Amino acid sequence: MTTWTDSAGPRGGDNEPVMDVRTTLERLREAVRRTVRDARLPSGPPLRPTRRAWQFDALVALALGIATVYYGIDNADNVVVREIAPGVERVVPRPSGPGGLAFMVTLAVIASGALALRRRYPLAVLCIVTAATLATPQSVLRLTFYAFVIAVYSAAVYSPYRVATLAALPVSVVLVGTSGNSVTPIVPNEYIALLILVPMAVAAVGLRTWKLRTDEGRTRLSALEREQAEALRRAVEHERARIARELHDVVTHNVSVMIIQAGAARKIMKTSPEQAGEALLAVEAGGRAAMTELRHVMGLLTVADEGEGTDGGADLADTAAELAPQPGLDQLETLVGRVRDTGLPVDLTVTGPPRPLPPGLELAAYRVVQEALTNTVKHASGATAAVTVEYGPERLRVEVTDTGGRPGAGAGNGRGLIGLRERLAVHDGTLNTGRRLTGGYRVEALIPLEAP
Repeated sequence: MTTWTDSAGPRGGDNEPVMDVRTTLERLREAVRRTVRDARLPSGPPLRPTRRAWQFDALVALALGIATVYYGIDNADNVVVREIAPGVERVVPRPSGPGGLAFMVTLAVIASGALALRRRYPLAVLCIVTAATLATPQSVLRLTFYAFVIAVYSAAVYSPYRVATLAALPVSVVLVGTSGNSVTPIVPNEYIALLILVPMAVAAVGLRTWKLRTDEGRTRLSALEREQAEALRRAVEHERARIARELHDVVTHNVSVMIIQAGAARKIMKTSPEQAGEALLAVEAGGRAAMTELRHVMGLLTVADEGEGTDGGADLADTAAELAPQPGLDQLETLVGRVRDTGLPVDLTVTGPPRPLPPGLELAAYRVVQEALTNTVKHASGATAAVTVEYGPERLRVEVTDTGGRPGAGAGNGRGLIGLRERLAVHDGTLNTGRRLTGGYRVEALIPLEAP
């Protein structure tokens, strides 16, 4: 057996056309299977007509039914002579006798009455009216033809089965158009003006209604966008003010310690110079920490809270015992323990050598863990969570993940994440959030650190 090869690899010789045909047939079969499957699946939920829509459809069915029944009764036992060409006439007999009259009335009632369900079951109505139209004698096709036009329109507009509808519409039109001798119904001359003006009036009213609704929708959308922007602005301002208050507490704590240490150093400077030196070193460290916090916060916040200043050295010294620092990373174990008590399993992992960080930075990292675990408890019942704190040489990484669970108390308003981003922005940090590929949610904060 010889195999021809070239730079592209082995060829199949005469087998290639056979393989191409087989591949094409397989693709065609797969396409047909998909089409049949899609035809059975709705592209959306079935329409639930309102009470007003039901009343309108019933009125249309009743009016058309009365008109067609009257037409059938009026044309029983009649013989129509039509001129199909110059000098060529054709006699078109119509059903006669009690049987013919009952047959015409039955067709008119079935075709018109089915239109009452044209919104709820458009495809079924189209099939019923098409069958009635095909059964209608060509000489009295007007009995069901107008109902057929309405049924075709209803199926095209209201049917949720788009594939089935696209297949049924041309089939119905072709069957009705080619059935019998294709004698189309003739519109009486006195109704021609009415049939022209009524669609024009309906189209004009529809266009005006569409324009009014579009303008109203655009106005509501603009108002909603303004409200959302205002709500976001208020949330940002509120969070900034809260951050300022918390940083104010941190700085106040450092300043209070500085005042106490300075007073102690002043009293023991002559009797214990070494202890006084240690107290002054503590004052220096506290001052540096306070300046760092102030430098961070002043770069972002422009609105200052009044009435929260200190009242002087003596008052600060008297109230120093009442001031406590905000929580930091050393209290994460306590926070995780409280969350575990609510029934949420939480793992805490700390990597890298821990080292002292500015209080405001530790507070921001603590709030990230607190907010993320709170959202897990509220919105992912039955999940498990993991907290990772990674001390790097140049940045601090805090990550909180959960495995997902049963939805809890609805979706949040997103203000918590807005507050976290504002808080991290004080320290040039970033916040990344999103769903995990394996399920659940992930919150990651990256905060740059100064060289130790």
